[in-house]
Amino acid sequence: MPDAIYHFPQGFLWGTATAAHQVEGGNTNNNWYAWENEPGRIFQGQKCGLACDWWGGRWKEDLENAARDNQNTHRLSIEWSRVQPRPDQWDDGALEHYRQIIRGAIKVGLKPMLTLHHFTDPLWLYENGGWENDAAPKYFTEYVRKVVGALHDLVDFWVTINEPDVYVTSGYVGGDFPPGKNDLGAAFKVMRNLLKGHAAAYKIIHEIQPNAQVGYAKNYRGFEPARAWFLPDVWITRFNNASFNDAFSNALVNGTLKFALKKEYVPEAIGTQDFVGINYYTLDKVAFKPFAVKDVFSRRFYPTDSEMSETGFIANIPRGMTAALKWAHQFNLPIYITENGVEDSKDTLRPQYTIQHLHEVWRMANFNWNVRGYYHWSQVDNFEWERAWSQRFGLWGLDLETQRRIRRPSVDMYAEICRQNAISSDIVRKYAPQVFDKLFPG
Repeated sequence: MPDAIYHFPQGFLWGTATAAHQVEGGNTNNNWYAWENEPGRIFQGQKCGLACDWWGGRWKEDLENAARDNQNTHRLSIEWSRVQPRPDQWDDGALEHYRQIIRGAIKVGLKPMLTLHHFTDPLWLYENGGWENDAAPKYFTEYVRKVVGALHDLVDFWVTINEPDVYVTSGYVGGDFPPGKNDLGAAFKVMRNLLKGHAAAYKIIHEIQPNAQVGYAKNYRGFEPARAWFLPDVWITRFNNASFNDAFSNALVNGTLKFALKKEYVPEAIGTQDFVGINYYTLDKVAFKPFAVKDVFSRRFYPTDSEMSETGFIANIPRGMTAALKWAHQFNLPIYITENGVEDSKDTLRPQYTIQHLHEVWRMANFNWNVRGYYHWSQVDNFEWERAWSQRFGLWGLDLETQRRIRRPSVDMYAEICRQNAISSDIVRKYAPQVFDKLFPG
């Protein structure tokens, strides 16, 4: 069998990602807490509850584990409702708590990447229309100024908003996220206001910290026509790409937001991105469906021969990572994979999924494309939004009853990749032998 090694660029960042509401526990003042307490909104009525008990101090164990396993960075987020529990009140104690977490990350050798908005909104904003309220960008701007003013000496990498496309489509088109609407007019307004919030945040961060690196995290969903020869399938695939993948990012280039069959010029958004953050999980086939108005005239499904995650939520399609990186490369900016992973409580698919996707990242980096880092989702099992605890994305498992962390084999695999800054044939033989011939043919 051949021996070889795929080296990543020198200085490559290797880490995991988490989000405040999903790991902290005890967040009772935001829109997701309200959503969890509405019947039928969350899988089996489950609650976030204590989550991974980061607010109680278990962040230290998780970050120490990450550093011990050769990671050199960590992406985490701030819970807005802790910092600003009411519109006229700031909690400096919460900010100090976040300083402790970030200092703890730095102390063990993890460079922080900090997300300012990861799906959750303070209850007071949610009850006043959330991001449909045209005052939301102003409120967000004030919050960003407060957080960056308090933490800029510790953080160089900032993510303004996580997955605005998912926030909008899940909350205002599909209805799985709060506020559970199916309203294209509201969806456009929210997307526009998120864009304005991002642009304002970018400028505030650079005002306070001129040398900061600022971007947003884009959920890139791969779309391929179900029948390449059938023009309606090709057309609806392009429409899905334009609406979901291109709308927000293109507005950062040309200032024009095209989304939900509407268009608006937002000139302040132009040039407000220092890097491209990519969250990639899977890819869809798309077929034209003429009477499916709610689904925007399309039917999306996974290729029939795909390896599926245990709940069928993710198909293992590494070529979608290549498509995501090609998409990101057009912006001529540094690229970070800010999330990538698969739900897998038994840890049987995760090793090959991770290695195959990292191999695609290596291929693009080997073209001298400016790919600078990779964040696996996630360090430890956490609360997966409307899917609650039914999906386990962690390198480490979590026992909800005891808060015990459970070391899965993928921890050791990822630790070896991080240590070597490479994918070696030995690593693949040991952890994902079923894909060895795909990565090392001949």
